[in-house]
Amino acid sequence: MKVTFLQKRGCGRITMKVLFLELQQHLKSSSGASVVAIDNKIEQAMDLVKSHLMYAVREEVEVLKEQIKELIEKNSQLEQENTLLKTLASPEQLAQFQAQLQTGSPPSSGQAQGTAQQPAQPASQGSGPSV
Repeated sequence: MKVTFLQKRGCGRITMKVLFLELQQHLKSSSGASVVAIDNKIEQAMDLVKSHLMYAVREEVEVLKEQIKELIEKNSQLEQENTLLKTLASPEQLAQFQAQLQTGSPPSSGQAQGTAQQPAQPASQGSGPSV
């Protein structure tokens, strides 16, 4: 049982009830203006919270829009690079790549280096002017 300040000072349950009833009567007898004032303060606080929340959401939306823009640009660049690599790859390399995709096995280090080294020089020359 928690001992309150009033109980420490020797006040019993009856005193607590009397204090509670007096406080309740005081609150009931207070004018309606104070209730309206409290409602207005609550509404103002809620409006303030809403405006701060909307500001934070707008900032987050702008950040996400920028991230989407960057991802779209990167995707476009990767698609162009992929197209260029496909045009520069030999039919054997493409067939080997398709077979690896179907089996789900990663290319061996020798195959990956041979495939990547061959079109690397033309790709850097071809993509230079487009950037």
